[in-house]
Amino acid sequence: MRKLLLFFSLFVAFSMHSQEYFPTNTGVKSTFNKTVAFKNATIYVTPQKIITKGILLIKEGKVLSVGKSVSIPKGTEIIDLEGKIIYPSFIDMYASFGIEKPKKSPSSRRNEKPQYDATRKGFYWNDHIRPETKAENSFKFDDKKATDYLKAGFGVVNTHLQDGIVRGNGMLVALNPNSSDAYRILENSSAQYLSFSKSTLSKQAYPTSKMGAMALLRQMYLDAKWYADGNAKNKDQSLEALNANKSLLQIFEAGSWLDILRADKIGDEFNIQYTILGGGDEYERIDEIKNTNASLIIPINFQDAYDVSNPLIAKQIALGDLRRWNQQPTNLSVLAKNGINFALTTHKLKKTDDFLKNLQKAIKYGLNEEKALEALTTIPAKLLGKTTIGNLNKGSYANFIITSGAIFDSKTTIYENWVQGDKNVVNDMDIKDITGDYTISVNGKYYSLIITGKGAKQTGVVKKGDEKLKATFSFKDGRIHLTINDEGYTRLIGQIINASNVMQGTAYDEAGNESGWSASKTFKKEAKNKEPKKKKEDLTILPISYPNIGFGNFSLPKQETILIKNATVWTSENDGILENTDILIKEGKIAEIGKNLKSRAAKTIDGTGKYVTAGIIDEHSHIATSAVNEAGHNSTAEVSIEDVVNPNDINIYRNLAGGVTSIQILHGSANPIGGRSAIIKLKWGENVEGLIYKNSPKFIKFALGENVKQSNWGESNTIRFPQTRMGTEQVFIDYFQRAKEYDALKKSGKPYRKDIEMETLAEILNKERFISCHSYVQSEINMLMKVAEKFNFNINTFTHILEGYKVADKMKEHGVGASTFSDWWAYKYEVLDAIPYNAAIMHNQGITVAINSDDREMSRRLNQEAAKTIKYGGMSELEAWKMVTINPAKLLHLDNRTGSIKIGKDGDVVVWSANPLSIYAKAEKTIIDGVIYFDIEKDVEKRKSIKEEKSKLLKMMLSEKMKGGKTVMPKKKSNQNFHCDTL
Repeated sequence: MRKLLLFFSLFVAFSMHSQEYFPTNTGVKSTFNKTVAFKNATIYVTPQKIITKGILLIKEGKVLSVGKSVSIPKGTEIIDLEGKIIYPSFIDMYASFGIEKPKKSPSSRRNEKPQYDATRKGFYWNDHIRPETKAENSFKFDDKKATDYLKAGFGVVNTHLQDGIVRGNGMLVALNPNSSDAYRILENSSAQYLSFSKSTLSKQAYPTSKMGAMALLRQMYLDAKWYADGNAKNKDQSLEALNANKSLLQIFEAGSWLDILRADKIGDEFNIQYTILGGGDEYERIDEIKNTNASLIIPINFQDAYDVSNPLIAKQIALGDLRRWNQQPTNLSVLAKNGINFALTTHKLKKTDDFLKNLQKAIKYGLNEEKALEALTTIPAKLLGKTTIGNLNKGSYANFIITSGAIFDSKTTIYENWVQGDKNVVNDMDIKDITGDYTISVNGKYYSLIITGKGAKQTGVVKKGDEKLKATFSFKDGRIHLTINDEGYTRLIGQIINASNVMQGTAYDEAGNESGWSASKTFKKEAKNKEPKKKKEDLTILPISYPNIGFGNFSLPKQETILIKNATVWTSENDGILENTDILIKEGKIAEIGKNLKSRAAKTIDGTGKYVTAGIIDEHSHIATSAVNEAGHNSTAEVSIEDVVNPNDINIYRNLAGGVTSIQILHGSANPIGGRSAIIKLKWGENVEGLIYKNSPKFIKFALGENVKQSNWGESNTIRFPQTRMGTEQVFIDYFQRAKEYDALKKSGKPYRKDIEMETLAEILNKERFISCHSYVQSEINMLMKVAEKFNFNINTFTHILEGYKVADKMKEHGVGASTFSDWWAYKYEVLDAIPYNAAIMHNQGITVAINSDDREMSRRLNQEAAKTIKYGGMSELEAWKMVTINPAKLLHLDNRTGSIKIGKDGDVVVWSANPLSIYAKAEKTIIDGVIYFDIEKDVEKRKSIKEEKSKLLKMMLSEKMKGGKTVMPKKKSNQNFHCDTL
């Protein structure tokens, strides 16, 4: 009989999930179409449409009907769900389910040569662009992972191959282990996926940076249009697939609020509204996130508290990292309150089991439960353009979970998860909840039994008085099995009677003697005049600062009218030094300079005994960026540092403390033709857009010397051209000749393929973009000036230029400026001839000379670097000071806006405690556009506040550990110090 039943069940399963038009040769062909009705349940048809005492009718994997009064056909299986709740199963918008990510192949041999060209023929020129990838080609249903998903309440996943910058199609899969791919694959082209990360399937070098990835995406979109318009001579399967996928949902993996803004920037340029995978830190810059108008997919892998029991280790944890643990659970609530559309994902969770726990935490921190349910059902369904998932409307898939209570209540049990009408048991619905405290009576002895847990995982502890006894407990198939070790073993078998309040059964001692036993549930009597329960303590959520790290501003400083009185003013103009002088800054500009100035509305700063100068300008910096080099090609004119400006860099604040107000963030020196610059004002707390100069002059970084010919890159990097200094010259000639021909074609009106790299170089030829060139050796300095003159343009600035003193006359004749170090020499072979008198010699030749840092530490004391030119070369104080103010402003073509104290210029000034060239001078106030961004007195307050906040957070983490919460050991973090040669 059992064999017959097994055969019948297998036959039914086969009949339900085999294609209806397929022939069968193993028996009689028939179809099993069972109808099931679930009655007396609370049914969430959608998060907003809720039916109490309702009926859900399903057939053939779909919802046949739902409502309070539903006609139930004859022969229907009826399941009574009195007291239970039915929800639509969840949807994971961003998964890798069933698709294994390729493993990075190890180098086949020591010192393996880099790969610069694509390996695939007939595809795009870059291997990391793979829109032709089809998820279904590598998909294999994962029963184990499906079980994990089902236990967490999920019924559908949107999965893809998580590899590459453009990753191809994803697929929508029902988590139905009882079916076949013919039924459970709901859509095999659900979305197109993108990211900033390269593919592990190729070792092609380009891009090596995020700005390179952004430039590559831009060029890809331009090439796709060129191809779609029928202009390409070759067949490109990647571009064909990219164009074919244009109508699909475009999902971009960002992973942080800053990368969300970067991805959205690309989308806006090409009129594409990405749906973006975030990182859970969107709360830090919620206004900017809201302005993207993007729908987000949010992971909820919250940071665990740090184990801070070791005070020496705890002291090293940055405030921002401590804050993240405290603030991160508010993220979903903040998104919801700001009207941002978002779905949820298990992405990056180590265990799917943690998903609901983390979501419950988010709800505790303010997330509305209805919004949480939307983010798992109707919102992902709408984003995917599917009306038959994420709800229980008539005609939708019968994907639903049955629970004991509210789905986001920690005490709730998920009993079953039905997918496409197939039942998946998570916890046996028939197992009674017998948790509680009982008194056992057996053989004249009394014991306490405490039962905790859920469903089949209910466990028991036995005590005799206050002593905990060794015991084993199980509750299965309605029967209790309990063994007690108390001066011998006593085994109890019994069952529950009388609505779970009484247990009865048979006891067996060690000799096998039988006797009866019983247990009754104990209820705590409520005390008369019992005081009302105390309210739960409010959660302590620490405020967000901008940026959200130590020394950040809790509110952005405001522009003010500022009157500085009675100061010694170094103008960096022909006026020289003005004693006992007032400066009025109004509406961000220097409005008046003179004596006895008055302004009722102004904030007055007493400048008596103080010095006031224009803000320092660093012509060559690598702070405030997430990347410095794109090293994948010998020319990367298409990349831009503006794409990777990082407003969170603490070095912005540190530079303000050194009196720096503006910097040029330069690309590094990994290639002869590098990337475009970003010129920013150090407006601490502002977003990227607020930092970058409006109508900024256009600059690009070139480089000469050891770095570009890879002399110091190791033995394996010997195949990229150039490998010699004379090869470097040919790179310039080749690229400028190509740019000249490109520009001519563009101006002719004939069709042309837009090339971002060539566009940038053409701007140089047309004198619309300026070159700042990394340089050391006189022969190469001469070479590049000759190349420029051959193509009828000028080099704007030679930076470093440590042999500039040898060719100062030729530099003057060419019209190039110099931005150099004060006293660096002999730190590598090509600077053996450097001398500290270099700056003064070039200045005396009539060259505009600036002193730069190229270093996050040196940039904080450029005032002292400028002072060294007095020792080495006999510069006057004023001329020395100009080397960090008006001279770099001239080199950056900003001298009409900043760099000196002059009426009408930007209010970028510094109040110093002493002569600014003194090693004892401190920047007391650093003002940009009439806003005080650094104040030495407030800095003291900030340090005190940081100490207090860290103490509070450490105390909270210690408390978390003492309460048994999960903690992790802090990991050592180091912020990379970018230089020209950082790869």
